[in-house]
Amino acid sequence: MRGICRNLDDDGVSMMTEYLSITLLLVFMFVVMMFVVNAGLIEGPSDTLKYHSYVDIGNGVSVRMVDLYAIAPNDGTIRTQFDLPDNVAGEEYEVFLKGSEESQFIRVTDGSVLAEIAISGIGATRGVTGQTTGGGYNIISYDSAGV
Repeated sequence: MRGICRNLDDDGVSMMTEYLSITLLLVFMFVVMMFVVNAGLIEGPSDTLKYHSYVDIGNGVSVRMVDLYAIAPNDGTIRTQFDLPDNVAGEEYEVFLKGSEESQFIRVTDGSVLAEIAISGIGATRGVTGQTTGGGYNIISYDSAGV
């Protein structure tokens, strides 16, 4: 019977190569997981939070407009001042009032998340236009002459 001779110097090199390859594989998997976790656990819920906040902001602006229209004089002008949140989830946003006589809507966006809310109550009777941001105070103005 013959014995097998092993060169112990080769065992040291192969173990070191094995450790390095496993370590590199684990580091690569960790980097991939960082991107997956960021997209799935941070950006997704943040976008959901922003969308629902934008819907709330749009509904608030719509209600303020309808309330102002309800108390507006037949002849004259009325203005109201209100405040919106400065930012949502650390992002600044813009509020646009657009549409035609048939359908008017409020669009709230930060460039990546968009929420559109129909203006309830005055959509077919009065045209609305304008835009604002969350910073500072905002003004809604009604003029019976339509200017």
